[in-house]
Amino acid sequence: MKKINTFWNWFQDNHHAIKNIVNETPKNQKHIAFWINKNLNYYCREIDFIIVFPKNLTSKSEFIITANGNLDYFNQVITLVDNAPQLKTWKFTAFIQPTAEVDKIIDGLDEPYIFEDLTLKISDLKFLTLNYDENTAKTDIIIFLKNYYIYCDSKTLPQAIFIIMQDLLGEKSLFQNINFVQLAQMPENDENLIHIYDLQYFIDEMIN
Repeated sequence: MKKINTFWNWFQDNHHAIKNIVNETPKNQKHIAFWINKNLNYYCREIDFIIVFPKNLTSKSEFIITANGNLDYFNQVITLVDNAPQLKTWKFTAFIQPTAEVDKIIDGLDEPYIFEDLTLKISDLKFLTLNYDENTAKTDIIIFLKNYYIYCDSKTLPQAIFIIMQDLLGEKSLFQNINFVQLAQMPENDENLIHIYDLQYFIDEMIN
């Protein structure tokens, strides 16, 4: 508990400077980021942070604590955020949250993800489960892409799918519930496949 208090006491003493980091010179930004990392690492070296700044000055800045998908340090993330101070200009969040707009995806109105040599839309992806382990509450899945034969040799594809999955599920659900992801070409008859935007609902049903 001492290390937790030490971090949050430091954060409270410096939160104005941290909130103003976007207005600093690149040199000062690196200096502030260095001290955030140094103080966070004093608590736990395996966790990291992301700062999300609001579009308007009246909204709160968000300080996200992430375990970078490492399940061994999920408890450290949760404990740290549970003990965060109440600050009027800050919101503290455990784990990277889902950001995909599911309503738009269902209607096929989602924006495409554009990576170097490929373009993907969540609404075009479907999946099936390969097997579910009740002991770990994790499932293997196979994701089907319309243009997998075109993209299969792309070194960017695995990273692109990871980013899409994290945007869809968030960090916690992705790493707690998905074990192995295989990619494949979308078959001509895809009626038995499940839309990827229903993956979180499918996970919840399996767990319950």
